[in-house]
Amino acid sequence: MKLLALIKKEFIRFFQDPRLWLTLLLPGVVIFAVYTLMGSLMHQAEKYDFRVLVAGESQTVALIEGAVKGMDGATLKIEQTGDPVAAKEKVQKGDATALIIFSENFDERVDSYTPELGVPAPQVEIYYRSEDTESFVFYNMASSVLDVYEGTLANKFDLNGGEEKYDFSDADGLQKSIFGSILPFLIVVLVFSSCMSITLESVAGEKERGTLATVLVTSVKRSHVALGKIIPLSCIAAIGALSSFLGVALSMPKLMGLSVGAVVGSYGFLSYFFIFLLTVGVVPLLVSLISIVSTYSRSVKEASGYTGVMMMLVMVLSIVSVFVGGIGNWVVAVPIINAVVAMQGVLAGTAPVWVPLTAFAVNLAYTALLVFGITKMLSSERIMFGK
Repeated sequence: MKLLALIKKEFIRFFQDPRLWLTLLLPGVVIFAVYTLMGSLMHQAEKYDFRVLVAGESQTVALIEGAVKGMDGATLKIEQTGDPVAAKEKVQKGDATALIIFSENFDERVDSYTPELGVPAPQVEIYYRSEDTESFVFYNMASSVLDVYEGTLANKFDLNGGEEKYDFSDADGLQKSIFGSILPFLIVVLVFSSCMSITLESVAGEKERGTLATVLVTSVKRSHVALGKIIPLSCIAAIGALSSFLGVALSMPKLMGLSVGAVVGSYGFLSYFFIFLLTVGVVPLLVSLISIVSTYSRSVKEASGYTGVMMMLVMVLSIVSVFVGGIGNWVVAVPIINAVVAMQGVLAGTAPVWVPLTAFAVNLAYTALLVFGITKMLSSERIMFGK
């Protein structure tokens, strides 16, 4: 019953203080407004360096070159190839921007082509990767040039009229690539911010005011005091993390020029469940970690300084784990970072089921160890009373 009373006390402290509500919920609203505004205002010209392979010959290549010259800062390097199969592999691997294949004697056949004869029209094929912005931009530009040219010839050739796959990217590869790289890092940072905003005051603040000492001189178990802090603070921090996450998730499509529906539809129920599970596993771990620092510190100011350094370390490690490839599954044993890597794998569709489940279990195990550490610290007169 004493544990329930301690949990109730923390919830009452939070819900009766409007400033704490504002601290948790306002970041999500601000993030949504700022990111949405940035997405609406971002229309700056990109600089592209197109590397295009061409199989066959046609005068339309000169039209494409002229269109590229009209693009601000864009350059175009064209290389003739006699091996379309090898050229397709280069585009698929990202070694070339695109591949344009003209059917044999393309210009002559266009000049002599008559649709009424029922003979297949000359073909132009453009292979590209839509998840690569540069490749996708070139494809749109080149196809527009060819469409205009075709219109002046009364439909004398076909563009990508075959049954082959011209876009080497998956249908939703772009969305998954963007979200898989950015969201895991943002989720962890936002969760950390939410945990920090309410946890520092809970322990270090009570030490400063002397209210924690009043609790410790009673017969209540130190483990109950620790759990009485961690459980309610984790629930409250989860509210703030959810607010910030929704702000990012709803505004990111606008920022990236995508639709919310397309992004949401790219993932199944299991993916959303794993993201939720990993987030839930990280919240109590971060609350416990910050509580350790807050318990050790003599004041909120001191605890804030230590936690700021800790947050920078978590941010750096999260960025490294997201953008550095080749990290093995051994990372599931590393707290917090395992959640980032697991989320990245889930969003990219490459993570085995055991990875997010193991990361969740590992983070809960670390949380239990930290709670045990807090219990020992609460029992130390030197740490709690400076003796």
